[in-house]
Amino acid sequence: MRSWSFLTNQAQVLLHMSQRPDSTGLEIAQAVGVTERAIRSILGDLQAAGYIAREKVGRRNRYRIDRYRPMGRVGALDLTVGQLLELVIEHEEPAAAG
Repeated sequence: MRSWSFLTNQAQVLLHMSQRPDSTGLEIAQAVGVTERAIRSILGDLQAAGYIAREKVGRRNRYRIDRYRPMGRVGALDLTVGQLLELVIEHEEPAAAG
């Protein structure tokens, strides 16, 4: 049986990066459950849309999330990326956060 999530891969990448900003593409891919190639595409999309900024640190990339970037309407609320991340992270099970 195939597993699924209510959150898109893009949202899961943002959640992972908000808690582990120094993650490699492989680490993000393993956490989200997609390929490294898919992660490169997702990171490119998020960067092009202004949700993240890439900084080169040595041979690695580090991504900074624009927590003030509007997400649009979520239900009856107008949320920023940071507000959405706080809502989801605040309600995570302790075992899932580690």
